[in-house]
Amino acid sequence: MELIDGKSLSAKIEKEVEAEVQLLKERHNIVPGLAVILVGDDPASHAYVKMKARACEKVGFYSITHSMPDTISQEEIVGTIEMINENPRIDGILVQLPLPEHIDTNAILEVIDPAKDVDGFHPYNVGRLATNLDGFVPCTPLGVMRMLEEYGIDLQGKDVCVVGASNIVGKPMAALLLNANATVTVTHIYTRELREHTRRADIVIVGVGVPGLIKEDMVKEGAVVIDIGINRLDDGRLVGDVDFDSVAPKCDYITPVPGGVGPMTIAMLLSNTLKAAKARISG
Repeated sequence: MELIDGKSLSAKIEKEVEAEVQLLKERHNIVPGLAVILVGDDPASHAYVKMKARACEKVGFYSITHSMPDTISQEEIVGTIEMINENPRIDGILVQLPLPEHIDTNAILEVIDPAKDVDGFHPYNVGRLATNLDGFVPCTPLGVMRMLEEYGIDLQGKDVCVVGASNIVGKPMAALLLNANATVTVTHIYTRELREHTRRADIVIVGVGVPGLIKEDMVKEGAVVIDIGINRLDDGRLVGDVDFDSVAPKCDYITPVPGGVGPMTIAMLLSNTLKAAKARISG
């Protein structure tokens, strides 16, 4: 069993991004810029945004956070995004989810300029991913693909079970895997006999927010298990969606929680923003 170390890999990617930022500054006088829309006072959202801001500072990005009360109107958020769309210093726009219930999330995401959609949630980029065209890919699934590549885990012809069908993780994850010529099964809350699907898969990728959902009898010997879930237990511990202690001994490769997929999400956000900034050169 080998641990897939997302923390080390994300640090490597950050170094690569930092070096490219220096070149952009020196050769083209371009500093990549990221704007974050943060609505309300959800502690987890605030923590994530702070982590993203620190990462931006570390690699030399310009970043700004637009903090808004949870009573803000849809129109005001739209107005702010439209303003950022026109700002030449900003290459990437990120709307921290979830948004308050009175806000239409899909409508908000559609306002973002697809060329600045570094989260990969705009329908334009979703469509390009589905048809295997270049665009922006959601950061967490993109991070998983980079991990698999780094560890030499070939996807062609492999049976992969994706547990969870969200627009943010499950669906784009499945699209990336299909584009890599894997045979993909997507399961969700209405799937019957989940175990029957996961235990025949060569690779299991799970991200549903249910602590310990995947048990030892749900994976086969030699499987690769990617745990995207991150859950805080009552005792304060962070755990994934996989019962790590029982599942890990059966695996060839497995991601830990924390220290697995989580750090890769921010690393891919930096990578996507750098990609957007580079488009300024040709644009």
